[in-house]
Amino acid sequence: MTVEIRLARPGDEPELTAMVYELAEFEHSADQCTLTEARLTAALFGDVPTAWAHIAEVDGKAAACAIWYRTFSTWEGVAGVYLEDLFVRPDFRRLGLARKLLAALARECIDAEGARLEWAVLDWNVNAIALYDAVGGKQQTEWITYRVSGPELSALASGES
Repeated sequence: MTVEIRLARPGDEPELTAMVYELAEFEHSADQCTLTEARLTAALFGDVPTAWAHIAEVDGKAAACAIWYRTFSTWEGVAGVYLEDLFVRPDFRRLGLARKLLAALARECIDAEGARLEWAVLDWNVNAIALYDAVGGKQQTEWITYRVSGPELSALASGES
């Protein structure tokens, strides 16, 4: 078995998009996923990329992905990495691919002299939580995540909220 972890390159969008939809299905949120290959192409490979991705290939087949973006710590004055999505296709689980993808992101962070690698996990995903605990992740219980989207985002932008 040959495993390669690499940065995504143009042409990977179909597999990445498919894996995002597979992740959305796994998270019981497929109805909320509206990603298109064109949007992903613009995000990853546009003039000013807003995201990056790593792909894990097993024997030349796309088996897993990590999609991430850069963050900034005002307290430390340096960038970091935020892992938006990490997904391993079911046939390729228990091969250490998630850990290898996390290690690749840790290297991205360190190579950019970054201070932190961060992510969120659904509270019911016990397998992911076990992995994140095993790699030294620390749950940030003092912070509450907020999100505004859809009609509320439009209302806020227009000053109506």
